[in-house]
Amino acid sequence: MSTGGKAAAGGRALVGRRIVTTRDEPGRLESLLARAGADVVHVPLIAIDEPFDGDGPLARALADLGSFEWLVVTSHHGARRVGATAARFSQVRLAAVGARTARELADLAGRAPTVVPDRQTAADLVEAMPAADGGTRALLVQADRADDTVAVGLRHKGFDVHVVVGYATRFRVPTAAERNAASEADAVAFASGSAAQSWVEAFGHTTPAVVVVIGPSTRDAAIAAGLQVTHVAADHSIEGLAAEIVSVFESRP
Repeated sequence: MSTGGKAAAGGRALVGRRIVTTRDEPGRLESLLARAGADVVHVPLIAIDEPFDGDGPLARALADLGSFEWLVVTSHHGARRVGATAARFSQVRLAAVGARTARELADLAGRAPTVVPDRQTAADLVEAMPAADGGTRALLVQADRADDTVAVGLRHKGFDVHVVVGYATRFRVPTAAERNAASEADAVAFASGSAAQSWVEAFGHTTPAVVVVIGPSTRDAAIAAGLQVTHVAADHSIEGLAAEIVSVFESRP
């Protein structure tokens, strides 16, 4: 399994290649792949929705945000849900997984997060957080399908962690046109474990020859779902995911 890749997608290595992307909305990944010459087919496999029990638990937690020392978010969707409230509690320190999440949180909260790990994984966020004294309260806002990596890790570092579901991740059924386009692809890219799981729901275990994932947690979720992952981005970011795809096809005729 390759973990190589360049820092950014460049050149025209993807001319004549069809790449399927699977995030809930198109954005930076699609533009990078298109710049490298790819025929990009966006097939959203997840949709973002309200938590299954409504937004009551999140609203109550945010109303009490002043009693927390830290607010921790693990995606830009979470940042969107909490950023405006964070702006009213300037004493609360912020932590975010990844550059995009940090930017969205900073824009809404009016200040930069204190902690943003260099590598965009839950484990690296935990490692980047300071040790706590057991009474330091942290509000962790994440998806309904998120695992307990951050919560368990922060508790091991001495935080009193309160976990709240900020949004739900639903599996989306592709249209017939999306299915046809995806069936002729050279590669598929997964930026989340939920998207990989949704692929199996929609397509079974059949994939293009090249399956590239953004990082180890997505790899593990994809493998657990029965998919064969061929490449993992060395830099666990959207830029790294695009660069890995470029690197794969640069070495192929």
